[in-house]
Amino acid sequence: MTFNNVTLLVTHYNRSKSLERLLNAFQSLNVSFGGIVVSDDGSKPEHLERIKELQQTLDFNLVTTPKNKGLGNNINKGQDAVKTPYTLYVQEDFEPSEIFPQHFEDALGFMEQDKALDIARFYAYFKYPYTKPYGKGFSEMVYKPYPWANNHLKFYVYSDHPHLRRSNFFEKFGRYREGIKGDLTEYSMAISFIQKKGKGIFFDGFTKMFYQKNSSDEPSTMGRSSWRESKNILALAARAIYLQFKLLKCTRDVLFKRY
Repeated sequence: MTFNNVTLLVTHYNRSKSLERLLNAFQSLNVSFGGIVVSDDGSKPEHLERIKELQQTLDFNLVTTPKNKGLGNNINKGQDAVKTPYTLYVQEDFEPSEIFPQHFEDALGFMEQDKALDIARFYAYFKYPYTKPYGKGFSEMVYKPYPWANNHLKFYVYSDHPHLRRSNFFEKFGRYREGIKGDLTEYSMAISFIQKKGKGIFFDGFTKMFYQKNSSDEPSTMGRSSWRESKNILALAARAIYLQFKLLKCTRDVLFKRY
C-alpha cells in the first residue's frame, strides 16, 4: 500500500536500532510513502554512522544538526523538509502494528474529505476524555472549556505521539517552541492547538495501531517524576491536588497565554 501524498517524518536521537526497527516494520507491512524524513537531533557519531548505512538501503532524507537543540528544533527542521500535503509524524521508538495500513488509509480519507480536520491521532497512554463518534473506529475529540469538565487530559487534543497532520500545520498553529524541555514543547503546541480551534480525530483502539518499544540498550530519553507514578497514598493525594492545580493553570494558559 503506497501513500504518495504522505511523508513519514521520524524524529531521532541516539536510538539508531529503534529507527531501523521502525522503518523495517513499515517495509514488512508493505507500506510506503511519498517520502521519508529522518530528523536527527545531534546524535553520537556511532548512531549517525549507522543511520547513514541504513540510508543506502532504506532511502530516506536525513536532516541533521551539529549539536543537540531539543525536540522543538528537531520537529521544526524535519517538518521544513517535507514536500507532500500530509505528514505522518512518529518518534523513533514506535512500531506500526498489522492493523496500521487499513486504519491509516481510513484516517487519510477522512482528512481528504473533511478539510476542517487538522490531525488524526493514532496512539496515546490514555483515551481522550471527551469525544463523539466520527466513523470507522475513530472519534472526534471535543475540547470542553467548562470548569465541570475537569479531566486535565482535555488539554491534549494535540499530542506528540504518532499522528497524521496536514503539512501546512505551522501556518495555523505556529512552529514548535525551541530551547525548552520536550514536555513543555508538546504542551505549548497543545495549548496553541486549542486556541486556534484545531479539530482532530482519535483512534478508539489507541494502543493497537502502534506499539512503543523501549529496549534495555536504547531506553526512552524522556523521564517522569517518580512521585507522579507512585501508588503510595500520600503520593496519590499529592497527585490529586497537583492535577487540580494543573487544570487551573492550563485553563489560564488557554485564555491568556500566547505561544
